[in-house]
Amino acid sequence: MAKLCHIIAVTKKWYAIYCRPRWEKKVDKLLSDKGIESYCPLNKIRRKWSDRIKLVEEPLFKSYIFVQVDETAHTEVRRVSGVINFVYWNGKPAIVKDKEILAIKAFLDEHENVIVTPLEVTVGQKVKITAGPLMDKEAEVLDVSRKTVKVAINSLGYQLVAYVDKMKVSNIK
Repeated sequence: MAKLCHIIAVTKKWYAIYCRPRWEKKVDKLLSDKGIESYCPLNKIRRKWSDRIKLVEEPLFKSYIFVQVDETAHTEVRRVSGVINFVYWNGKPAIVKDKEILAIKAFLDEHENVIVTPLEVTVGQKVKITAGPLMDKEAEVLDVSRKTVKVAINSLGYQLVAYVDKMKVSNIK
């Protein structure tokens, strides 16, 4: 009887991990030393001292770095000193798209003194839903809570009202 061998392609994905405050560079180095691909986005900032101006690199996202691993390496990542845990989304470690990592790298290569600000959503604002069953629909924000946005979607002459996770909407330019 012939044995069937299943070859499973192990794909590495980018994940965000949360680490101890002010340990971003150290955790990045510890992960690299273990052979784990990691990325700590560094913001180039010009600091002025009394006698000179110096270009310093600071982590762009405080207490966060990215790792590219397959699911079998999650435990090994968690065991690295300074790592607190993966960032979770809907009960699973949050996957960061390759194109988003590439966009961060490209942006930081082009710019210095980058400022990170959270996306603000306000009542009356027009937004586009970026994920879920209402993906790519435009809507008007009716209410904003800590984690969700109540949006109105005008279609077919009716107003559909839905609560959407804040992370699944983007501003319409």
